[in-house]
Amino acid sequence: MSLPELPRKASRRDMRKALVRLRLEMQRQELRHESLLLTQPLRQAREFSRQLDIPHAPLWGMAAIAALGFFAARKGSLKRGLRLGSALLPLLQALLNRPPGSGPG
Repeated sequence: MSLPELPRKASRRDMRKALVRLRLEMQRQELRHESLLLTQPLRQAREFSRQLDIPHAPLWGMAAIAALGFFAARKGSLKRGLRLGSALLPLLQALLNRPPGSGPG
């Protein structure tokens, strides 16, 4: 943030304008900093999915959340969903741990 150039004999009006500009710049930088802090988890999740090299990772995450919501909405199905998930865990691990160059199947 650089200070605005003011003439040696600046009027009160010019000084007031410069002060308002400085305040606006400070608020802009504060908003930018807060938005970076708020989006940090999203950026970390995106970077994590890039490191895993999972094709369509956001789609898989949305499907998992939708399935969990479906099972949690129905009474008593959450336990059944967890059992199903634990049964499918080896299949998911095999999909995630396959070599990077191999195709599906």
